[in-house]
Amino acid sequence: MSLFNFWKKEEDLFDENISIEETRFVVLDTETTGFDYDNDRILCIGALVLQNGTIAIQDSFEVYIEQDHYDKSTAQIHGILKAFVIQRPTELEALQQFLAFLGDSIIIAHHAVFDVTMINKALERNGLPHLTNQRLDTAILYKKTLIKSHLFERKDHYTLDDLADKFDISKKDRHTALGDAYITAIAFLKIVKKLKEKKHINLNSLFK
Repeated sequence: MSLFNFWKKEEDLFDENISIEETRFVVLDTETTGFDYDNDRILCIGALVLQNGTIAIQDSFEVYIEQDHYDKSTAQIHGILKAFVIQRPTELEALQQFLAFLGDSIIIAHHAVFDVTMINKALERNGLPHLTNQRLDTAILYKKTLIKSHLFERKDHYTLDDLADKFDISKKDRHTALGDAYITAIAFLKIVKKLKEKKHINLNSLFK
């Protein structure tokens, strides 16, 4: 995406007529060897296209990345073993595939800062520029649906499990990148529906 197109996208967000439904979102999740931005690595990126209120399962993206770093403790969570038998591309090849899939779409993720920062660190390692895509975080958006009352105790952080439980979303494929992206996509649709029940919303209002 050119710099011109990036800034044009920024300006478009302030168009009151822009529709959430017409916008192409890419809902993503990463599975990593840990939570250290500098020393840990991405094992897998999973992503789905969300547009017109529909999750395009047939237009999904999933890539397992070849890497040497391995953490036995986190492998118990994501289940990706060092000796995973499938053919895996290099980090650079995987990033190039992901960038082609992402294009200039708006990113949706749960605790998006983590996923985007991990991807940006990988891009840095391979001499590529950081992502410039706009992003939405379902952990933050969910708070907008909650009633403000002293009778209701709000948490500082809501996990993806919290949202799955709240919206009765199956956690069958939890802790896989594509599975978590799917849960996040459904949660986003549920959040938008609840926000629309309260008032008219458009794409711009999701960023406020």
